[in-house]
Amino acid sequence: MGVDSGLPDFRGREGFWRAYPALRHRGLSFEDMANPGAFARHPELAWGFYGHRLKLYRETVPHEGFAILRRWADRMVHGAFVFTSNVDGQFQKAGFSESRVHECHGSIHALQCLEVCTSDTWSAEEFHPVVNEKTSLLERPMPRCPHCGSLARPNILMFGDWSWVDVPYEKQRERLAAWISSVSKLVVVELGAGKALPTVRRFSERNAQNRLIRINPREASADPTHGVGFEGGAAETLKLLDAQV
Repeated sequence: MGVDSGLPDFRGREGFWRAYPALRHRGLSFEDMANPGAFARHPELAWGFYGHRLKLYRETVPHEGFAILRRWADRMVHGAFVFTSNVDGQFQKAGFSESRVHECHGSIHALQCLEVCTSDTWSAEEFHPVVNEKTSLLERPMPRCPHCGSLARPNILMFGDWSWVDVPYEKQRERLAAWISSVSKLVVVELGAGKALPTVRRFSERNAQNRLIRINPREASADPTHGVGFEGGAAETLKLLDAQV
């Protein structure tokens, strides 16, 4: 979904390294960086990676597809609810209510203690990263836990992550479950959910009940018992569908 707004596609090592050439020279993959161990091994590099992403997401303008989804939702009696594995906050920026979003992998706009001294999370809005584009190193002080002074990390579910503070997202999940139980004839519009990390696909197929609209540039096939698939990018395909409805 975010790629059509100009955000980098991390699919495969080449896609990741195109976005972060300095990490190619170090032989580091997305899995190496999206790992809590990276903050212990080389915190300036880990925060360089996540700080760059945080700044990029703050500056990105959501594409027209988000507005199309909002228009569709406004026609529905119960509106819409967003279930997303994206951590970029683009749905909220596009005007979707905070109370109608479930971020199943967390949010880069929130922080937590690396040592998990507390189950609290807090906003990253006061952290303004400056990253050296050539080295991918953070050049400003790293954020710290306000409780114990330890290094803070993004409140995102990473690979091999047993320390993610998921309290805010459990509350989101509860609101989503309550909303689903209140609606009938639920339609699921799935955008760019791949098979490598199938969290969103599983959610879609579990809840669609023959009313899944799967939009994907590479993996668009859908079992007819779930719904239909459209091969293409999010923004372009949503525009084509919107012209028909």
